[in-house]
Amino acid sequence: MTAQATTPAPEGTTTNYAGDSAYVGVQAGVVHGDVQVYETPAGASSAELFEIGVRLLAGGIPGKARELIGRAVMDGGLTGSRVCFHWQLALVSGRTRHELPQEHLTMLHRAPGTCNVTGDDAWADGVRTLCRLLQSAQQPDEDLRPLLKDLDGLADPQRSMILRHLQLFLDGPLEDGMWRRALDSAQQNQMANGRADRVWKFFEPKPARPRVREPRPPDLTTGTWVQALVSTAVLIAAAIHIAYLLARELQAVALLAYLLSVGGGYCAAKGGVEWRFRIERRRRKDAQYAPRTRTRSAPSGGFADNVGRRLDHYFARYVPRDTSRSVWLAETAGIRGCLRDEIVDVYREQRIGVERIAWLIRYRVSDVRTRWENGTLWNYRQELATPPASILLTVLGLALLVPGITWTLEAAVRSDPLSAVRTAAFALPAGVIAAHAWLRIVLRRRRYAADLAEQARTLKDCEAAFERWKAKLADKPDDRQMATWLDCDRKMVLDEALRHYRLTMSGLISHAFIETRAFPGRSARVRKGPWRYERYKLLLFLLTTDGVRQLNAELDFAQGTFHDRYRTNYRYEAVAAVRVRQTDDDEHDFRLTLVNGEEIHVEAMAPEAERLQDEPSGVVSEVTRDAANLRHALTLMEGIAAEGKKWIARERQRLSDRAESGPHPVESK
Repeated sequence: MTAQATTPAPEGTTTNYAGDSAYVGVQAGVVHGDVQVYETPAGASSAELFEIGVRLLAGGIPGKARELIGRAVMDGGLTGSRVCFHWQLALVSGRTRHELPQEHLTMLHRAPGTCNVTGDDAWADGVRTLCRLLQSAQQPDEDLRPLLKDLDGLADPQRSMILRHLQLFLDGPLEDGMWRRALDSAQQNQMANGRADRVWKFFEPKPARPRVREPRPPDLTTGTWVQALVSTAVLIAAAIHIAYLLARELQAVALLAYLLSVGGGYCAAKGGVEWRFRIERRRRKDAQYAPRTRTRSAPSGGFADNVGRRLDHYFARYVPRDTSRSVWLAETAGIRGCLRDEIVDVYREQRIGVERIAWLIRYRVSDVRTRWENGTLWNYRQELATPPASILLTVLGLALLVPGITWTLEAAVRSDPLSAVRTAAFALPAGVIAAHAWLRIVLRRRRYAADLAEQARTLKDCEAAFERWKAKLADKPDDRQMATWLDCDRKMVLDEALRHYRLTMSGLISHAFIETRAFPGRSARVRKGPWRYERYKLLLFLLTTDGVRQLNAELDFAQGTFHDRYRTNYRYEAVAAVRVRQTDDDEHDFRLTLVNGEEIHVEAMAPEAERLQDEPSGVVSEVTRDAANLRHALTLMEGIAAEGKKWIARERQRLSDRAESGPHPVESK
């Protein structure tokens, strides 16, 4: 056994390719529940079953595709060149010839007649070329140049679909010619359609609409209104009576002073209310933004805790220019707490994950950073500073009110002592009560109006950011595009392994991939679709006459680049055991043990999680296994472990027996 690795694994140890899962396994994947491309409606017609099967085949899920297309053809009687082409590809996709059951092999050869293929359209041409390829696979001495010329003459998508789905099924010289064309196609399409700028969008959930906290309405009780109205009525009655006393005695100067004091009182009230409102609102803002000490932390892993973590993350990430991170975080600690409380308050009852409002959190944090850089973050202190005019109006009003009332009361007492004293006894407490009551009413109503205006501005800005974010996600790739890119990546890493080991496709007995999630990285899927990952761990097994060549690599799916390669070679006799553990929750654990004690371990599939309520149990695991062609890989490795090198001879004998006894392809009309 030989091994070449960037970081060699010592003998007698376990090379564990799922070691990070203990940390990130709890991260929830994104499920695009509103995307129903793979959903089979109840009572679907044969045409609908076929179209869903076509989408499944394009999404790299051939097992489910051949089930639905087969039902549409065999049970629904659907016919046509397009139907036949997709049915034949679904039957062979992801399988070698020895993995194809006899029943499916018969269907494959009889498909043109069953589907009544006629005409000269592109799909009929595709069927004819496909039938000739399948027939040539059993005739290794045939001249392949005319056949490959016909293949090159096919238009897309027929040509690209044949190259993609027929790879495992063919062998011999024909396989080399097909592989060169498939590799050229993969090299052209691997980064096509803006992959580097679009892949990340598939892992973004459908954003939740923005919400902001509703202002608290003024909590004015009936008692407050009664106090204000009754005391005001008493005060007005007392004021009129005082004016009557002065007018009766024809005290013109005192009456003029009285009127000036009333005007001064109005000015003092108007300026004083404005002054008091601005002071209280600034204190309230300062209290909101002031650093706070949490008396009780949110439960770990809960919604509030996740929101707090996201805010901390983005505040630490979005540091303003020319500002140290420590200063930025210290000065905005109160703002972080205020934003956290608001977001938790308005979204707690919506039953949504924090991922759906991550865009809002980012926007709110970036808005704080923008205002910091513009110098407007603390502008409310200047905006709420009391204007000198309001202060002057209050002071002058009081300067007229106090002396004027004093002089007026003295003149009224001289005119009618008993009546004036009795009126003043009612007027003074009524004035104090009225002032307090009306001040409370006016301040709370003004506070509510200001909160409403601030809420409207914030909501308007958030709505604009929401529309910008939706527009940015508008070209999110669909699941079929993701599958196409991943298929190109498989071909690229396979080509790298072939070139490194100086092998040809026809020189391989077979090959297989095991794909699993790599960390850190997000995961996402559509309804009833397979999981897709931002980062993959790929294990490629090349079966040759001399043994197994294994290449492990980590795939950065967004960039289409491979990292952390590890290569190892071992003879068939060196394989001591292959163990596959499947739990009730569909977790698949793969372990390959060599005779020297080295163990290759990979969590081939994590337990099923994030299943929608209306998704049957196991359906996601099934399509994920199908998309990764895990069944082919496990069958291959288990066969090696059970039979060793004898497996090669037996497989070749089984293929030879089937070729002699099986049906021959039926040429389309």
